[in-house]
Amino acid sequence: MALTFMDSYTLWRRMPFPSGGPTEDLKMTYADLAEVDEYVTTVIRFVERGIFKPSPADVLSILDELMERIDRLCEESSGKDLEVARAQYAYAALMALVYRQFLAAANPGKS
Repeated sequence: MALTFMDSYTLWRRMPFPSGGPTEDLKMTYADLAEVDEYVTTVIRFVERGIFKPSPADVLSILDELMERIDRLCEESSGKDLEVARAQYAYAALMALVYRQFLAAANPGKS
């Protein structure tokens, strides 16, 4: 059974924002994650008020690139750094799912 848009949205809204890490790479992915999180917040307006206004940024491409970078960090990391990288990856992946479902929910038949 796949997560519905509202399931994914609810998980995203309740999921704590992941921390940054001590390394420069984890600090950068943290900053990039925070920036793309801002773009994804447009989904909140859709859920709460029915206003469909996607971000002008290519959110899904940004998230794909960010997840690739974080995935590489996971391969290179261990201990606490690996834990941080995995949490960042999980948050990014959930945002990608929410945003993809947002676009499909607002434009039925165009997924």
